Amino acid sequence: MRTHTWNILLLLSVSACTSAMRADITFLVQEPYGAFGAINPTGHVAIYFPRVCAETPTLLRRCGPGETGVVISRYSRLAGYDWVAIPLIPYLYAVERAEDVPEEADPQTVQHLRDDYRRKYLTQFAPDRSEGRIPGGGWVELVGASYNRKIYGFQIGTTEEQDDDLIAQLNSRRNRSHFNLFLNNCADFSRRILNFYYPKAAHRNYVGDAGITTPKQISRCLVKYHQQHPEIRLSTFFIPQIPGSHRPSHKLDGVFEAFVKSKKYMVPLAVFHPWAAGAVFVGYLTGGHFNVAYYAETKYDLKEMVAADTAQTRHLTPPQ
Repeated sequence: MRTHTWNILLLLSVSACTSAMRADITFLVQEPYGAFGAINPTGHVAIYFPRVCAETPTLLRRCGPGETGVVISRYSRLAGYDWVAIPLIPYLYAVERAEDVPEEADPQTVQHLRDDYRRKYLTQFAPDRSEGRIPGGGWVELVGASYNRKIYGFQIGTTEEQDDDLIAQLNSRRNRSHFNLFLNNCADFSRRILNFYYPKAAHRNYVGDAGITTPKQISRCLVKYHQQHPEIRLSTFFIPQIPGSHRPSHKLDGVFEAFVKSKKYMVPLAVFHPWAAGAVFVGYLTGGHFNVAYYAETKYDLKEMVAADTAQTRHLTPPQ
């Protein structure tokens, strides 16, 4: 069986082995990729709910026996919807069965896998163009995330009662987009979900990110909350990017961290507005240091799959 198949089966087995009275949600913190990722290297974040399933991509329900849950996130310009729920395996790999996950995939293969899934389940978000041509747009972010980027998982303990409350809340609200890159982005959606389960656990970083919520900040909040509440279960891992379709994704950065590391932004700012450049640098030094990869360094492979028979995951140990 392929390595990537073992990766996803382990993630599913860990989720399925939780007791009847609790569950675990996983924040999937995703590296930026491509040209836009080079300009805006803050990445993306989505949330995997192993006990929440979808009657439709915009209507949630509790999972039945054998179902593996959904990934939910906020998107921009996606048929007017604010959030969409996609089953875990298609979200990561654009296939419906773990055994169909490819070891490598060229761009044509990825396009075929995504379009095949779109035609079956996502035409309400991305209908065919004239003569049945594949549409463009952001719908490709809904399926096959692992072809584009490396993904870090931060899994935190929750209860089934909390899941039921979240389902009721999301289903009762009008699911209409009010996406804003600076004030209401994907990380803001995840921040509110984390605070729904653990009030006041997540907040914006006004020092290192100029008040813009970033995926890196969500990771930082999860680590800090666990350090303050060690009784809360927190486990970490990463899911590797499948080679062949894209160049390797970029390292996750915060807002001021991206400015400091980019000469094309920082040098002109230092020349024409040295006081502003100094403020950015100080903000980075005082509030921008956090390495997501340091906390999520476990890769699931065949050895981890064998170890999963004990239904245990590696619990995060705070640095000394």
